[in-house]
Amino acid sequence: MGDRYAEVEALIRREPAVDGEQGVAGGLRRLCGAAGRALAASGAGLTVMTGGGLRGMTAASDAATERLEELQLTLGEGPCVDAYESMRPVLIPDVADGAMARWPVYAPAVHAEGVRAVFAFPLQVGAARLGVMDVFRTGPGMLSPDELTLALTFAEVAVSTLLDGRDRSGLTDGRLDDPLGSRAELFQAQGMVMVQLGVSLAEAMVRIRAHAYVHDLRLHDVAADIVARRLSFETPQT
Repeated sequence: MGDRYAEVEALIRREPAVDGEQGVAGGLRRLCGAAGRALAASGAGLTVMTGGGLRGMTAASDAATERLEELQLTLGEGPCVDAYESMRPVLIPDVADGAMARWPVYAPAVHAEGVRAVFAFPLQVGAARLGVMDVFRTGPGMLSPDELTLALTFAEVAVSTLLDGRDRSGLTDGRLDDPLGSRAELFQAQGMVMVQLGVSLAEAMVRIRAHAYVHDLRLHDVAADIVARRLSFETPQT
């Protein structure tokens, strides 16, 4: 998986940037563009969701795909909505087969736009839901096993982009602190969360970063609260 992750990051770095585009929004746009090309799709889109499923930000490989991405959120139905709510991929290899009854407004609308297959991948860390990445194709057919792995890797990179507050070129948008933060305090907090949850150090760091993102906090502020015992991961996070 490490080699595939590095491969996806390289594809994103090669994606051309739009003038003035930087930070997380720019990184996500390039990620969508790279995903669309790598998966032989007509386009790829990504929607960041906030509490209650409200849209926070949309990125897409192109303007037409952005309209498709926003359509299901406007209508309140579609693969993106279902993937976010179920926290599982929603794979529709043929929009004309079953999807019309499942999404009676959305499916006919995208079919009229030439979409024949849609694949939605939730962006999440543990119980923290960040959004959904969608892949659109103009021809019916399921993703191959290799394409499915590649799509899941793109979704994984998208999660890292959101949690780190930086695009894959290293440009920050200032939303989140440097993921290393104050090293000593962060490492101490990481160890405390590892003990609290009985997880690995890597998973403890993921949980801390997810908490910072979901609550719009700076990473080192979360670490300081953990070390000072104002915040414990032993109890459910709200």
